[in-house]
Amino acid sequence: QVELVESGGGSVQAGGSLRLSCVASGYDEPSSCMAWFRQVPGKEREGVAAIRQDGLIMYADSVKGRFAASQDYTGNHLTMQMDSLQPEDTATYYCAAARRWVNRLLVSSDYDYWGQGTRVTVSS
Repeated sequence: QVELVESGGGSVQAGGSLRLSCVASGYDEPSSCMAWFRQVPGKEREGVAAIRQDGLIMYADSVKGRFAASQDYTGNHLTMQMDSLQPEDTATYYCAAARRWVNRLLVSSDYDYWGQGTRVTVSS
């Protein structure tokens, strides 16, 4: 059974930084794509960053230039460095992984496995 475990959330002031980590286990074969999503109450889950097996990395426009996603050589450890955090980045952040090839990297319905989420709070 595939399990994704996130860590690294917390509370920071605007302009600060956090680094999220996601460790995956239980794969029969490597996932085709891993991603970070975030969600605030009452809103849909939003794709933040994704890394596909072929090396393609995609970011939401709202985080370009501030967030950087990376993955280790095994493909089982996904991280995201978040700099220049703003109050609008406040959300629960989820790690996700896909079994099949993903063309829409920031669309939540294309992912099969999800972590439990880690909370990020940015105060002004």
